[in-house]
Amino acid sequence: MNLKKWHFAGILFTLVFGTLDHFIYSWSGNHPLAAPFCAVNESTWEHLKLLVTPMLLFTCLEYWVYGKYRPGFLIIRALSILSGMVFIVVLFYGYTSFTGDNYLWADILTFILAVLAAFFLSLLLMKRNLLASAGAEMTARVLTAAIIVCFFLFTMQPPHVFLFQDPVTGQFGM
Repeated sequence: MNLKKWHFAGILFTLVFGTLDHFIYSWSGNHPLAAPFCAVNESTWEHLKLLVTPMLLFTCLEYWVYGKYRPGFLIIRALSILSGMVFIVVLFYGYTSFTGDNYLWADILTFILAVLAAFFLSLLLMKRNLLASAGAEMTARVLTAAIIVCFFLFTMQPPHVFLFQDPVTGQFGM
């Protein structure tokens, strides 16, 4: 089992699928089943799906191949996904508050850096065999389920908070 190769494949998968994920909702004809997993507008919240959806899919593949045999796999991956989400939010709002505007090239770079950071954290924690316990695995399942539920709920009924506001339309939600 070569963790580096798996993580490199995960990075590539997440970058490619995450990029496509930006367009899948419109390609689907705005199908409601695509909405919880694909960006439905230009809000920061919706752009988190570009990282989360492909990472979760790749995590399922990894779990089936080797993760179920690796202690701490689920909690490490759940924390890595969460860290990637935080990275996107902090980096995006950090650079836009500094520059006063957002730029497509910087948004793309933010996505790439978040994917790299998430997989780097995952690799680092897995190599050190950290966080392996029964309680951690249950926490991972709850955390992952909470993220998925939030994407369902907040896509359909987003809170009126800046994170959920589409900067193009000024509206919240679909």
